[in-house]
Amino acid sequence: MLERTESSLKSSPIIMKNGYPYVVNPILDGVPRMDPEVLREITDRMLEICDFDCDLILAPEAMAIPFASIISLKKNIPYAIIRKRSYGFEDEIRIDKSTGYSSNSMFINDIKPGEKVVLIDDVISTGGTLKSIVDAVRGHGCKITELVVAVNKSTNLEKVSEMLGINVKYVIGLDIVDEQIICKH
Repeated sequence: MLERTESSLKSSPIIMKNGYPYVVNPILDGVPRMDPEVLREITDRMLEICDFDCDLILAPEAMAIPFASIISLKKNIPYAIIRKRSYGFEDEIRIDKSTGYSSNSMFINDIKPGEKVVLIDDVISTGGTLKSIVDAVRGHGCKITELVVAVNKSTNLEKVSEMLGINVKYVIGLDIVDEQIICKH
């Protein structure tokens, strides 16, 4: 069912950045080029495992954008992008986030209190980025109905889901064992 996705991930180089194993893959980085069949497998699976009962799909740039745009088209639900730069709009929400390998700010525009939101992202590891996003979206008065990621790199997704206060759904799991990529369904 996810043969091309699994093959794409398993053939990825692993680069160490500050002691963190970073998998370079088009699903996670946009390089090398994305196979449309991989994109189709991922978005079809997202549509299978999520209801998308929402007013808005919200996705951080950059690698979640392809998933959000395809789901938006198929479900006829608008999407908004959490950007890495500020536009300075009056209702802009600033998010200070930290991951396993970096810290920076992101910005949400055009979400309204009371909206039901589905979050889509490319990957989850520690949950640091998504924790910041979830807190900001909820703090703005929105309800997060689902959270789905393409790739789960977390070693304890149950604990991360508990920290986020929402069950994290994912398309494919990824683990690195002895410098080899292992995929889990």
